[in-house]
Amino acid sequence: MENIFAQPGKPMPHGATIVNDGVNFSVFTRNGTSVILDIFQNPEDENPCFSYTFDPKINRTGDIWHVFLKGLKAGALYLYRVDGPFNPEKGHRFNKNTYLLDPYAKSFTDCSVFANLPPDYVTPVDKIDILTGKPHSAKGFPKCVVIDDDEFDWQGDRPINYPLRQSVLYETHLKGFTADPSSGVKNPGTYKGLIEKIPYLKELGVTSVEFLPIQEFDEYENTNVNPKNGERLKNYWGYSTIGFFAPKASFASDRTPGGAVREFKEMVREMHKNNLEVILDIVFNHTAEGNEHGITLNFRGFDNSIYYVLEDNHKQYYKNYSGCGNTVNCNHPVVRTLIIDCLRYWVCEMHVDGFRFDLASILGRDRNGRLMEDPPVLERIAEDPVLRNTKIIAEAWDAGGAYQVGWFPGGRWAEWNDRYRDDIRRFWRGDDFLANAAATRLTGSSDLYLRDGRKPFHSVNFITSHDGFTLNDLVSYNGKHNDENGENNRDGSDNNSSYNYGFEGPTSNRAIEKLRTKQIKNIMATMLLSQGTPMLLGGDEFRRTQNGNNNAYCQDSPMTWINWNLKETYSEVFRFVKHAIEFRLRHPAFRRPEFFQGQDYAYNTLPDILWFGEDGKAADWSKINHFIAFRLDGRYAETLSDVDDNDFYIMMNSSCQDKTVKIPPAIDEKKWYRVIDTSLPSPEDFLPAGEEEMLNRSVYVLPARSVAVLLSK
Repeated sequence: MENIFAQPGKPMPHGATIVNDGVNFSVFTRNGTSVILDIFQNPEDENPCFSYTFDPKINRTGDIWHVFLKGLKAGALYLYRVDGPFNPEKGHRFNKNTYLLDPYAKSFTDCSVFANLPPDYVTPVDKIDILTGKPHSAKGFPKCVVIDDDEFDWQGDRPINYPLRQSVLYETHLKGFTADPSSGVKNPGTYKGLIEKIPYLKELGVTSVEFLPIQEFDEYENTNVNPKNGERLKNYWGYSTIGFFAPKASFASDRTPGGAVREFKEMVREMHKNNLEVILDIVFNHTAEGNEHGITLNFRGFDNSIYYVLEDNHKQYYKNYSGCGNTVNCNHPVVRTLIIDCLRYWVCEMHVDGFRFDLASILGRDRNGRLMEDPPVLERIAEDPVLRNTKIIAEAWDAGGAYQVGWFPGGRWAEWNDRYRDDIRRFWRGDDFLANAAATRLTGSSDLYLRDGRKPFHSVNFITSHDGFTLNDLVSYNGKHNDENGENNRDGSDNNSSYNYGFEGPTSNRAIEKLRTKQIKNIMATMLLSQGTPMLLGGDEFRRTQNGNNNAYCQDSPMTWINWNLKETYSEVFRFVKHAIEFRLRHPAFRRPEFFQGQDYAYNTLPDILWFGEDGKAADWSKINHFIAFRLDGRYAETLSDVDDNDFYIMMNSSCQDKTVKIPPAIDEKKWYRVIDTSLPSPEDFLPAGEEEMLNRSVYVLPARSVAVLLSK
């Protein structure tokens, strides 16, 4: 390539950085002995048009190899090759003939490694190939793209960073949100398609959208076949990262090099203009390279023994706490730096508002795989000054046996609270003597979060997520139906706490359908009236179904795509959820910053929360079953601030029998007004502000499997 001149370059920052009239390249390898940078003219090129072999005397500072290529511009395509020992027994897997993706690459060309593997590809690569072979063809292999982060016009945008307790999270798959033709968007399955659906998110009323992984992954790594139609299945969810800094190219309508970066930024900017946060599900616990039989893409070829946790005396094997073949060595200083650099990049350059960390307990393991008391990387994330206002949410367990819900280390971490999920599911299914557990979950799970100084909002309350049944399927199936995953229905959890109410799957029985809809309203009302941070699964607000599949990680099809026609079919459910979200965000009594501890923060002699039995007397927890009733004092609900709210009386009946409930009088000569009663048909089930129905009686008949909410005024 003409007019490119190599200069020594600088070791920082890592990756490919535009500097004046060229690009500075910087990459880490400690045990590698030689580094080659290859530049390509076009995405499908088989061979480079320019190569530079680093001189360790002038292009190496410590373990960082660097070069400045004057004359190169944004949009340039590149890959690396690294030489060094191929000795798996000692943890080294270098191969000078294998092209490598830059771990700090900010964008890739739209291409699949796994879809283009030659049929005779075998791993690990034979030693003869390493010693005598030629570089592998780069055709069919993604190329890294040089990105100029300063070229995008953010129009003054910055991350929103709502406080957790002011947030309502909405988890969804970026492609699946608009991929179905029923979405009606011009650019289905893309960042632009999401932009077209912003008015819907505003209508629903959520504050924050939590996307399943959008960091570059390869959906074609799954080789299973759907036994129903013979089609190859995919890695749809994306929990198998190839590039931590790069938004997925195939999620962009603009497939030109770098198009995904521009389009992702446009999506974030437009969401922020509409007061919607962007939260990313990020997967630092493992990568797409797999175990000793996996494919070399980047980390393994740059320094396998540093990036991964290997078996102590058999370093050719990988410790597997992720269930996916390998475990990232998160607490090695080099990897800690990469993680912090990555998070800072997404916040500073891509303007995201937070992260949900998949199998986050792995980030608390040391270089030998042992859980640490004070994991450096978790503490660093929590205390990093750049990330200080950024949401950090942990999935506080891993596939290696760690379970840290309620005691996840590192300070200010919020957690996915699966104890909330399980207790509330079982309460509404009608299991015996779950009222005590459900009451603890409703009030923020103080048994989990009070002891280490965290707050109710550190509990991310959810009933459903991408992993498991949708809410519709939770009330429609007794068991999983994962046959189309190609694993003979062995995959997915058998512990779902679900119930079909008389028929497995879809039914034309009106009574069953009515009950299922009511149970969905009950669950949604419970979650949105609980202390903590609620998270909805996308589509649950209008009964999205996956046909009973509770592990749809491999289904990139209408099974997992949101069917927008259901918004009209189940309009009463959508209306109910929309009103419940608005109700929560309007009333600070449901978003308290502190746990209930018996204090009367309003100093009005009325306890902040008081529990009752059906007879209107103090609750006897040794006897209460299938029933919860409590009064919330709304005054000074923000705790010692000068904010008043209504008082509330909330009743939940999970039994199969109606209950006649005695209601304590409202204070200060006020009256109780009905807001919610899920036993009533829509629109009587949820009355809008100003249209509440005044009660003229001291008893309330609460039908079986129903929620009722009263407010005083």
